[in-house]
Amino acid sequence: MIGDPLALRIHTPVGRAAPEQVAAVADAPTSFVADAQQGWNCMDAAIRPLDPDMRFVGVAVTASGGPRDNLAAMAALDYVAPGDVLVLATGRDRSGAVIGDHYAAIAKQKGVVGIVTDGLVRDAAGIRAKGPPTFSCGVRPNGMYRNGPGELNGPVSIGDVIVQPGDIVVADEDGVVVVPRALADRVIAALAEVQAKEETLDGRIARGEITTLWDRARYLDRGVEEL
Repeated sequence: MIGDPLALRIHTPVGRAAPEQVAAVADAPTSFVADAQQGWNCMDAAIRPLDPDMRFVGVAVTASGGPRDNLAAMAALDYVAPGDVLVLATGRDRSGAVIGDHYAAIAKQKGVVGIVTDGLVRDAAGIRAKGPPTFSCGVRPNGMYRNGPGELNGPVSIGDVIVQPGDIVVADEDGVVVVPRALADRVIAALAEVQAKEETLDGRIARGEITTLWDRARYLDRGVEEL
């Protein structure tokens, strides 16, 4: 009927960060990637891996849907390429799980390297066994419905970060960080500086040259009181 909400809006094609840009951050801890962006673009701490050993680096394919609806997430499997990360925005919905182990298994078969959602997942053991590394806000056994409306490969807000399709997504046990595709080269250059400083600091600490991480004299004029 005229006036019925559109079930699904799909944006194609999607530009992706270059493979060499993804490779440049592939081995970096998320803390380094965060420091290279002055702490920006880090997702909320509630988004955690199903297993602390999980890690991935890839390129975002985004999907968003309303409460208790995963139509866009399901459709996203038809638009992924090897090396992609599925970024599934639910508006922090806790009414049901947006994906389960069958979804994760198909995603892995298609070359998806990671899944991130601000919602919930189910079949956690199956996802760990069959799927790519998966980060979510928790688990719940009931699922969702496929009705729409939803959007595929549009900008999404997830974990207090705006993610555009094609952005680089880095995740490890510390959490999830996004490198905007438009800023990737700038972040990569800053990351090299961060890595060099960290290596120097590690060496100086190992040699006993540094035993404190604050400059006491700097704060004396403001007052330092020991009780």
